[in-house]
Amino acid sequence: MNNNFKKLTDEDGFLINPDDWTIEFATSNAKTMGLVLTSDHWFIINLIREQYEKTMRVPELRHILKFIKENFDEKKATRKFVYKLFPFGYGQQGCLLAGMKQPKKLWLDL
Repeated sequence: MNNNFKKLTDEDGFLINPDDWTIEFATSNAKTMGLVLTSDHWFIINLIREQYEKTMRVPELRHILKFIKENFDEKKATRKFVYKLFPFGYGQQGCLLAGMKQPKKLWLDL
């Protein structure tokens, strides 16, 4: 967890308020996690944020995959693709980097 954002996050590094998210938050935390954000990472991060803006809920992975399959590249609509990007999990890395509150339901990866 980057100390620059400590006041804005909970004890696990998730933003308390998703409106506080910035690109710097994502890139800084990705670096701490050992991730280099590619266009595919940003695709998922931005999709999580867009879906959150529509529903005001952290989107479950199955909904993200369904949306990708229906609107984008079917090859990217797999758990394997997402876990290659976020090896510690969609909820633990993808949602954190997208600036979501910590999911109360840790079954987001199902």
